[in-house]
Amino acid sequence: MVKIAVFVGSLREKSLNKYLAQALEERAPEGVEFVYANIDVPLFNEDVEANYPKEAKDLKDLVESSDGVLFVTPEYNRSVPGVLKNAIDWASRPYGTNSFKGKPMGVVGASLNVAGTAVGQAHLRSIASFLEMKQLGQPEIYLSATDTTFDTDGKLVDERWAKNLDAYMERFTNWVESEK
Repeated sequence: MVKIAVFVGSLREKSLNKYLAQALEERAPEGVEFVYANIDVPLFNEDVEANYPKEAKDLKDLVESSDGVLFVTPEYNRSVPGVLKNAIDWASRPYGTNSFKGKPMGVVGASLNVAGTAVGQAHLRSIASFLEMKQLGQPEIYLSATDTTFDTDGKLVDERWAKNLDAYMERFTNWVESEK
């Protein structure tokens, strides 16, 4: 069994990135489990590290018990959403207890914008480098969604993207397994 901690960088109910994560999960090979991180945690504050919030401890535990991490994120103001960065900060703290260190990771994203989430993903890769995560470089997924990419229930219906996501999941899961 391969356990993937999935960080969807949006709290929206009908988030394109939540839909993208679900489409990737549907394409995961047998024996791969997606566990979605709850990133709706208190704002990081070093003053409360001594009394670590339960939600933040749950994030750390999820990352530590996972074989890999998949970030599925929108791009806000040419960077990562604050809620995602906040969750990452909690799971990497307190100093010296970085739960991400050495974990294989992938990053993908969906947007209505033609440029997709390229700049936000680049920022996330920079953060992941500092956290000493092992990054999958290729293939890249910058899903530029249209009104025909997902149906009204959030199911992927675009065959071109289905093939791309199939290829991504095959590569990502093989890579995570090889890094265990």
